[in-house]
Amino acid sequence: MTDFAAIDFETANECPSSVCSVGIVVVRDGEIVDRFYSLIHPEPDYYQWFCRRVHGLGPEDTDDAPVFPFVWEKIEPLIEGLPLVAHNARFDEGCLKAVFRVYQMDYPDYEFYDTLWASRRHFGHALPNHQLQTVAAACGYDLEHHHHALADAEACAVIAIELL
Repeated sequence: MTDFAAIDFETANECPSSVCSVGIVVVRDGEIVDRFYSLIHPEPDYYQWFCRRVHGLGPEDTDDAPVFPFVWEKIEPLIEGLPLVAHNARFDEGCLKAVFRVYQMDYPDYEFYDTLWASRRHFGHALPNHQLQTVAAACGYDLEHHHHALADAEACAVIAIELL
């Protein structure tokens, strides 16, 4: 696979629709050609302590951020016609579907590929685990800012270029 968009969401709470940041990395002909990052005002609008502990974001970061439909207006043209790739795609695809439902937007049935699954198939037991930072390192990428949506999307893109 040489053309795709890697996507990563961070959430504010246990609700999949509570996306509070998104990172997109567009790959064409096996090369990263574009990046997009945005904070998002989450829905529902509250933060759980365990989510804040993971990504460090809180209401002080997203109170003035745009709501999802305005962010997606910028993303949609970047990813048009591309399959989406995520590490643990079930999570990110679930977030995307949930936030589309919350805002009553028509979901265009994006095709998702999963670098977590690809890692398990490719590396098997050769890695101690298949977490994003571990797999990224095995593919030669140093993930310095894990749980920043853009950094995670870029790590996912590098993994996908290597394994898909």
